[in-house]
Amino acid sequence: MKERELIKQIQRLVGSDSGELLQGIGDDCAVISKTTDTAWLLTMDTLLEGVHFDLDLHPPEQLAEKSVAVNVSDIAAMGGKPLFVLLSLGLPRGFDEAWFGRFSSGLARALEDYGCLLIGGDTVASPGPVALTLTVVGEAQVSKILYRSKARIGDSIWVSGPLGLSAAGFELLHMDRVTPELQPLIDAHLCPRARVDLGIKLAGSDLVHAMMDVSDGLATDLAHLARASGVGARIFADKLVPHPVLIQAAKMLEKDPLKWMLQGGEDYELLFTAMPENRDQLVQLAAGSGLCLSQVGTVVSGSGVTLVVAGRAGGTDIREIPVSYQGFDHFQDDESGSNEAAVKFGDYQ
Repeated sequence: MKERELIKQIQRLVGSDSGELLQGIGDDCAVISKTTDTAWLLTMDTLLEGVHFDLDLHPPEQLAEKSVAVNVSDIAAMGGKPLFVLLSLGLPRGFDEAWFGRFSSGLARALEDYGCLLIGGDTVASPGPVALTLTVVGEAQVSKILYRSKARIGDSIWVSGPLGLSAAGFELLHMDRVTPELQPLIDAHLCPRARVDLGIKLAGSDLVHAMMDVSDGLATDLAHLARASGVGARIFADKLVPHPVLIQAAKMLEKDPLKWMLQGGEDYELLFTAMPENRDQLVQLAAGSGLCLSQVGTVVSGSGVTLVVAGRAGGTDIREIPVSYQGFDHFQDDESGSNEAAVKFGDYQ
């Protein structure tokens, strides 16, 4: 069973609407009415040792910061402000107290950075790996909340920053190929940043139709957005311009940077759609948050996500390659190839 099939089965367990639930399963956050004009945003995510992090490679301070950032990113993806955090922490018996002290310092720093207050949670003795589960509660104006289900045909597709850096950083760490010039990739994996400021600005601008964050890879997350909106999407390979450091890492590891950009997860950039004529205003908004947007595709009629690849230099042939849901899937066997590239991009460059 694939991860999205499991989620569909869980969705069938959802009870009847109480009238206060504005959005349940199917978006980055659940949305619950607070007042006539405001709503609570609730999200939860788990980081598990051996799946999301390796204790030998991930400093405890940065692990704490990442655990906060990946949850806060969901709040940012709906244009909200994070407020409160609940932490469930599973540690093995006889855990390293010095390690936990450093983890606590990183957690305190991240909470302060994002303006959140830790209000409770749970601690348990784990018989195996370290497990971190955070719930973040945020707030937003009801009329400004951005959902992934509102993309419109003809919209341009945008991302808030470079893609593939975290995936490259992950490979570099696990292959012990860390060098000072590649440190930005390591930092992107160990300690990502949630785009809260930009998310609030985009929501307040009334220029954006649909938005979510990139956690499972552009191909998978755009497929989720397209499906929720009842549309299709086209990504243009020539618009996916690799970061210079990503190119350097790809040459070192003999990898295709485009694969990292399309399928690599944990970038936590914002993925959103807006009318093409609003380009200049969007770029200006992002610049105010210190970010540089990339316009990577177009919303089209139909369904699914395709990658549009031009022919070799001087060629006129154009290929459209289906790439929906080609990111990481927790419950897919490696043998099926779901977590590997189904497209060899280098063949078309």
